[in-house]
Amino acid sequence: MPKFKFKELMGAEPFTTRLGAGSVNSTPANAYTDKEIGKFAKLSGTDAYVLCAVGDPIQGVITAVESYTADDFSIGSVDPQGRKRVLLDGSQAAGTGSIAVGDYVVCGTPVAKDTALTPSTPPKVRKATNQPGAVPADLTAAGQQALNAIFAWRLISFDSAGAVGDFGIIERVNCS
Repeated sequence: MPKFKFKELMGAEPFTTRLGAGSVNSTPANAYTDKEIGKFAKLSGTDAYVLCAVGDPIQGVITAVESYTADDFSIGSVDPQGRKRVLLDGSQAAGTGSIAVGDYVVCGTPVAKDTALTPSTPPKVRKATNQPGAVPADLTAAGQQALNAIFAWRLISFDSAGAVGDFGIIERVNCS
C-alpha cells in the first residue's frame, strides 16, 4: 500500500442554490436537511438542484444546507469540483465488476434522502457505460457520452483493487 494517497478536497468553490423538487411548505418531504451533505446533486430546474439518481452524471456535491427557506425551497451550497471519497458500485448498467483508475464515473446507488452519509457509507459511484473518448454505439450513447464528458468525474485512487465495495477518490476533471 502506498504511503501517499489522494484525499477528499471539497468546499473550494461552492455556490448557493435552492435545493429540492418544490415547495417545502405544501410538501414538507421536499425539505433538505444537513443529512444531505456530501451527496451528489444535479440541476433540476431554474435555480435548483436535487439529489442524483443511479446513472446520473454528477454535477456537484452538496456541501451545506441552511435551516431556513427562500422562495419556499431549502437553501444550501453545491460544489461542482474537487475530490470526493466514494464507495465503488460496479458498472453503470449492472452494478457489478471493477472500476479502474482513470475510468469516468456517474452516480451509483444513492443513500436515501433524509439518511446521513457516514465514513463507512460515502456516496457510491459506478463506471460510466459511455466513457468520454470512446466510440459511441449510437446517437443515444453519444448524447450520454457528451453529458459524461461535460460533467466529468473520474476515479483517481482506490484502496484495494477497484472492486464493488472498495473505497476510492474521484476528481472533477474539467471544471474551471
